[in-house]
Amino acid sequence: MYLLWLRVAAVLYGLASMSALPAVLGDRPRWQRWCLPLAIGGWCFHIVAFVEMLAGAHRLMPVGMHEVQSTLALLIISAFLLIWMRYRTISFGVFALPLAFLLILVPAIGPDKYTFSSSMVRSGWIVVHVTLLLAAYAALIFSLLASLLYLVQERRLKNKEAPSFLEWLPPLDTMDQIAQTTLVLGFYCMTGGLLIGSLIAQEHVGAAYFLDPKVLLSFVMWVLYVVMLFVRRSTGLRGRRAVYLSSAVFVVMLCVWAANLFSSVHRFTTQ
Repeated sequence: MYLLWLRVAAVLYGLASMSALPAVLGDRPRWQRWCLPLAIGGWCFHIVAFVEMLAGAHRLMPVGMHEVQSTLALLIISAFLLIWMRYRTISFGVFALPLAFLLILVPAIGPDKYTFSSSMVRSGWIVVHVTLLLAAYAALIFSLLASLLYLVQERRLKNKEAPSFLEWLPPLDTMDQIAQTTLVLGFYCMTGGLLIGSLIAQEHVGAAYFLDPKVLLSFVMWVLYVVMLFVRRSTGLRGRRAVYLSSAVFVVMLCVWAANLFSSVHRFTTQ
């Protein structure tokens, strides 16, 4: 029976994760009103599932990778809720909620070793995973380009240069909106791609995929992406500093791409 409560908790964590992104990064109060109740509801169902899991196994401590993953997810959400109770902020939900959802997803499916129903289904998910990550890379490159052009246009206007071949550049506000919009789009694509890739990796190699160099760098890039979005929204970052920040994430992106050469997890996709 505990699997039912665990699956309900996973669904609620997933919904809370989706609401946390616009609530924190987009500063939208309507999403903030949904995020916390969903997280609390998921935590309550998770507690019930945790107690039933240990009671059914007649032990006081989790045993096995899936039980440990479920317990870690519960502790992460508990810490997030304690921070909210003490400081009345849901900002850490951007990190805590997707991580808890990722940790609980495979244990909530049920079997100790989940496998896809067919190789075709598995290949389809790999295609979606790769497509979303490539879309995220493309969006980040486009955002960096827009930021660079913003810098060029700003300098040209500030120096009151005579008309030149750069007259075709759009206004500064337009380029800033393009940079911000492509960043947000890329972030959603990257989040979806990482979640799907994590599910595929857990199915193939188990939770040990967290030790893979590309996986670690991918999550580092995701965290930097969150920081970049948060800084741009809270400070109105533009111009040179925006280029520096986008460039830093772009360098990490290149490192993630190069890490394919050393990744044991990503070799199986070509086998």
